[in-house]
Amino acid sequence: MGKVVLVTGVARQLGGRLVRRVHRDPGVERVIGVDAEEPAHRLDGAEFIRTDIRRPTIGRILAEHAVDTVVHLDVSGTPLGTGGRTAVKETNVIGTMQLLGACQKSPTVRRLVVKSSTSVYGSAPRDPAVFLETTLPKSLPSGGFAKDTVEVEGYVRGFARRRPDVAVCVLRFANILGPCADSPLAEYFSLPVLPTVFGYDPRLQFVHEDDVVDALQLALNEPRPGTLNSGTFNVAGDGVLLLSQCSRRLGRPTVPVLLPAVTWVGTALRTVGVTDFSPEQIRLLTHGRVVSTAQMREALGFDPKFSTAETFADFARSRGPGLLPPQSVARAVDRVGERLRSLGSARGGRRGSARTQQRGDGRAADAAARSDAGQGA
Repeated sequence: MGKVVLVTGVARQLGGRLVRRVHRDPGVERVIGVDAEEPAHRLDGAEFIRTDIRRPTIGRILAEHAVDTVVHLDVSGTPLGTGGRTAVKETNVIGTMQLLGACQKSPTVRRLVVKSSTSVYGSAPRDPAVFLETTLPKSLPSGGFAKDTVEVEGYVRGFARRRPDVAVCVLRFANILGPCADSPLAEYFSLPVLPTVFGYDPRLQFVHEDDVVDALQLALNEPRPGTLNSGTFNVAGDGVLLLSQCSRRLGRPTVPVLLPAVTWVGTALRTVGVTDFSPEQIRLLTHGRVVSTAQMREALGFDPKFSTAETFADFARSRGPGLLPPQSVARAVDRVGERLRSLGSARGGRRGSARTQQRGDGRAADAAARSDAGQGA
């Protein structure tokens, strides 16, 4: 008898892809996909049950189908369909609580995989250069999807203490990008003009949606020799990109906004439904975030196919050309940078000349004072 796998959030592209992949696994007997919305994509031979994980019916589904592996993907930062932020938060938090309660009562569940995010670390000016899985955030996220993920992980840790017989794997994905990505950051990069925080150029990490599916499939199977598939792991592509580099490669101009006015810009964007420009998103685009992936490679045994730069390149191709050719944006940014550096050097030279003149005037004054003192003696 093979595994019976239940996947939540299958109405989204990521959930649908994972269901189709797992269904082809010879070690899996049945795959059951659940979501409150009917998926617009195919699930191949997987069984779909339309249900809201916020309701107790999820416990009955686990019992009726003797599910032994649960993959929780219904934790997202963007609404599905017409749902707003309130519906997203309820699904993320209350839905997770209901699902974990059902798993705790189920005698057949033996493995739980949870999709989380590196947003649990927050973004603050005094953050470490690189976050480890054990690093505590300097400032906990105060709202939005980032706060949801903190709460979700707290409930998962409580479940792991109550059910030590269940292998629990939490995958903290960096910002997910790709041709079908529906994350808040993907919406931001799809804007024709990118609002940025004046004076900041944050470091960003990305993970390709293909690598996300591969990592999830690896986590739900039995661990390979010398590896683990329980615990908490950061998952991201190699390398980092600056926000200015991202704008160049997209061919989209930026509009630097003073930090006090960024909140107003975010409110305006949310009002017209363009993107979820939450306070946590603003902090990310101000201070950035980079995580260590050593545990991902050494303990989980996962090696992403796409680097951060390759992930962004694939995303940029899927979005088509921007308002300006990337080469033109790069040349314009370079010219502005050179101009600013030359102005800084000129000002530094003038300040140096002024200081030299002041030192000379001071030495002359000291000599005159000593001469007056000698004559007086």
